[in-house]
Amino acid sequence: MLDTTPLNIAVDRFADRLRAAPQSRLRRGAAAEGLAAARELARRAQLIEAPDREPYVMPDAGLFTVGDQLAVAGRDLALALETASSAELDEAVREVNEAATRAFA
Repeated sequence: MLDTTPLNIAVDRFADRLRAAPQSRLRRGAAAEGLAAARELARRAQLIEAPDREPYVMPDAGLFTVGDQLAVAGRDLALALETASSAELDEAVREVNEAATRAFA
């Protein structure tokens, strides 16, 4: 069983920053970056869980929900990755950290 703690930590850190960000920062691109990351995490989790089905796209539920969307998608992927390779986990952590850097640069 793969330890997905690094992914959970990266996702929680990014989600918390999004939740705490002022509306102006969210509108300047942080929310869009967070939603893109959440959608990618959700897509990857769905591909692992149901590889023969086209993944659903996470809807845009608004600026103030993106932190929660990211947290849910990250937890879903962490669960799906528990039996995956460490390379897949490392890639997911890297992508979350890069998205957070872009969102708050």
